[in-house]
Amino acid sequence: MQRRDFFQQVSTALLSSPPKPTGTGRGEATPATGLAKYSGNWGRAETAHLLRRTLFGFKQSELEAFSKMNVDTAVDALLNIDTNPPSPPINAYTSNGMNVDPDVPAGQTWVNAKINPVFNNLRIQSVKAWWTGLKIEDTTIREKLVLFWHNHFSTESQVINIPQFFYQNNALLRKHCMGNFKTFVKEMTIDPGMLRYLNGYLNTKTAPDENYARELQELFTLGKGKDSQYTEDDVKAAAKVLTGWRVNNVNLSSYFDSNKHDTGDKQFSSFYNNAVISGKTGAAGADETDELVNLIFLQNEVAKFICRKIYRFFLYHEIDSNVETKVIEPLADIFRNNNYEIKPVLETLFKSEHFFDTLSMACQIKSPVDFTIGFCRQFELKFPDSSDYVKQYYEWNYVQAVSAVLQQDTGDPPNVAGWPAYYQVPMFNETWINSDTLPRRMGLASLLIFTGYSRGGYLLIVDVLDFASKMPNVQDPGKLVDDLLEMLLPLAVEQSVKDILKAGLLNGQSMDYYWTDAWNAYVANNNDTANKNYCTAQLKLVISYILNLAEYQLS
Repeated sequence: MQRRDFFQQVSTALLSSPPKPTGTGRGEATPATGLAKYSGNWGRAETAHLLRRTLFGFKQSELEAFSKMNVDTAVDALLNIDTNPPSPPINAYTSNGMNVDPDVPAGQTWVNAKINPVFNNLRIQSVKAWWTGLKIEDTTIREKLVLFWHNHFSTESQVINIPQFFYQNNALLRKHCMGNFKTFVKEMTIDPGMLRYLNGYLNTKTAPDENYARELQELFTLGKGKDSQYTEDDVKAAAKVLTGWRVNNVNLSSYFDSNKHDTGDKQFSSFYNNAVISGKTGAAGADETDELVNLIFLQNEVAKFICRKIYRFFLYHEIDSNVETKVIEPLADIFRNNNYEIKPVLETLFKSEHFFDTLSMACQIKSPVDFTIGFCRQFELKFPDSSDYVKQYYEWNYVQAVSAVLQQDTGDPPNVAGWPAYYQVPMFNETWINSDTLPRRMGLASLLIFTGYSRGGYLLIVDVLDFASKMPNVQDPGKLVDDLLEMLLPLAVEQSVKDILKAGLLNGQSMDYYWTDAWNAYVANNNDTANKNYCTAQLKLVISYILNLAEYQLS
């Protein structure tokens, strides 16, 4: 099904008179372009496309700033991530004498405190809220990459069930999100959260557990394609290699127990050139884990598998023979030639003519996280600051909870494969939209535009006057409509839709000065209630109309 047809069908059921989208869309067509450096037009449309795919939405100020750069400078800025770890999540759950944590004072971090099962759920929720705040505040690709790798190295907080390990796993994703993938895999293999999630900490020489050994190859490095011909015996051999890793719930770390390790030789299949990892005793047994990862990375399919996943997440789900030849294979070569450094792959893709091909634009359906966080960032919702951390975490929790209701609960994907939208043929990201989730998306937008969300005496609501004031042509109703559409939609709409929106600003009047005079009067005197109320009411109606267009669901 063409994605346009899909949205038209869904919108028809929910909108009394759905507009017909215009412009170009990928649909079933495939760009003929490859990884040559993009040298075409660099305008606001291209800037907006880059920002939509690398950030969770973008602010008007970001659109203005990046549109004044060139492609190289813009991509470099987005990839210039802060490598310092952010301040950790805190105890924002102890408030007004409720949920008193005996080990962690209110406002202090709990991530190094002793494990207390009574507070597991509250601490896990604080990680989710904290991560939501980081997504909202980040101005680089960092947090989007953390989400990408969280989906790749999928774990579930409720299975890990130790919030300190859940936090450490998230910190590991952030540490390596644009570093060396081979090192990433090695450290993820012995990460306490991953060891708990896939039973690695139960893997012993007397009772080998194949869970992680299987997913290491099938989901994390090689995939299940026709060129990934590892065998069941390879899974069993890898499981034996990984025996002996344990987690310490007191010092909150992983360690190697040589007494639990299989010291025999491990024979691998012809796929691995019949390699043998020699059994080792004592502390040297831990070295077998590195040997296993090194063996896996000798296979060319690792680079291609990861490049396909990057492509599907950041660009488009369909990879045909043309894309495989012109994009995936050369990207994989870059990956291997750079010793599996992630940044050169991203840099090449985001600066390529393929990325900026018209058919690569507006062809993704926003994920729930893209939708919710993008909404917060686009409209620059004002959250409580850290001085009122209880309310701050309340509001971040709300945004995270909405994403979960929309079927993307970050921290708890449905299984080890991640969210089906990133791998499930043939629907892929169309699974994000259905008769339940689309009304909920529209409901969130309507709530935050018209009445806001209130908790603990704090109102989270879009300030439409402030939002409009950032538009470059706010005094001209026709140009203001164009600016709002450029900011909020990735596709052009018909003139008839623009006419409806302009009429909305004018409240049925025919002359532009009705809006211009009202806006100028409001700016001259913010206490002018009549003009302030007029501008507020008309902006809410117009913005709400735009958010209900099918195109708003696209990225």
